Amino acid sequence: MKRLKLAALPLAAFFAFTSVSEANADTHEVNEGESLWSIGLDHGVATEDIKETNGKSEDAVSPGEQLDIPESVSAEEEALLARIIQAEANGEPYDGKVGVGTVVLNRVAADNFPDSIHEVVYEVESGSYQFSPVLDGTIDQPADEESKRAAREAIVFDGQGQGSTYFYNPAEASNHWNATRDETISIGDHVFAR
Repeated sequence: MKRLKLAALPLAAFFAFTSVSEANADTHEVNEGESLWSIGLDHGVATEDIKETNGKSEDAVSPGEQLDIPESVSAEEEALLARIIQAEANGEPYDGKVGVGTVVLNRVAADNFPDSIHEVVYEVESGSYQFSPVLDGTIDQPADEESKRAAREAIVFDGQGQGSTYFYNPAEASNHWNATRDETISIGDHVFAR
């Protein structure tokens, strides 16, 4: 029995490595009516990343074109992004929810912030969480469908916004240091800044 297990080991290793390489090599054949945006939404990948991976300078795609699809954020990171959107922007317009997600992703991309969605959401600066829902526990509540859609859209939109790395509600903020930053846009009750 021990020999049978040892003989099966190389075969198991072959299939394990084969399936991993196939999972990382995702391609997409463009269908009639698809756009770079819709492909990004389907795969959960930023359109800018798809363009860069495929050496494209424009958004135009043609039916039959083969596109290499780069890696996206993990399902766990996307779910966390949806939960922080739900917790921070519940009751805000849809665009404001996408804006909150974009702030998190802009922080991931910025040199002066952590390098993952999880690290950004749970970051502690000067003894305080950067996002109050982490402190009050609302980050642990499930995201609604709109927040999930907003998270996916923020991922696809990544790299195309105005570079906002902060947002706040002036009516609720006790510390108005954000008001000293460059305002990029106001959506609903939130002011976005960099």
